Amino acid sequence: MLCLGQLSLEQRSSTVQRTRGKIGYGILLSKEPDGVWAYNRSHHPIFVNSPTLDVPNSRTLVVRKVMPGYSIKVFDYERSGLLRHNPDTPLDGPFDPNSVRISFAKGWGPCYSRQFITSCPCWLEILLNNHR
Repeated sequence: MLCLGQLSLEQRSSTVQRTRGKIGYGILLSKEPDGVWAYNRSHHPIFVNSPTLDVPNSRTLVVRKVMPGYSIKVFDYERSGLLRHNPDTPLDGPFDPNSVRISFAKGWGPCYSRQFITSCPCWLEILLNNHR
């Protein structure tokens, strides 16, 4: 179990402090037979992206908004296997096909002013030990 509240950062900006205050009970990640699911336990939306959520053979980033009380399959084992064996998938820069990115309360991507998750005040990148 990871608790963001236990991480000490001496120089948090007020934006980071406000966002961390909105996380509440956070998320629950669950490994199921069909993939990894994220359940949003907070009172604010979470935003998720992973290679298995993206549209195949598309260069457009797909970021899904998950409202409080809802869940989403953030990593699909079957799609992951298909992506792993598809040499035609275009890759830009460093890329981990077994990663999931989650931001709390603030979105990013084509529909938001923040184009990159690193512009969000509070986010995680989860590296799964799948097919390794």
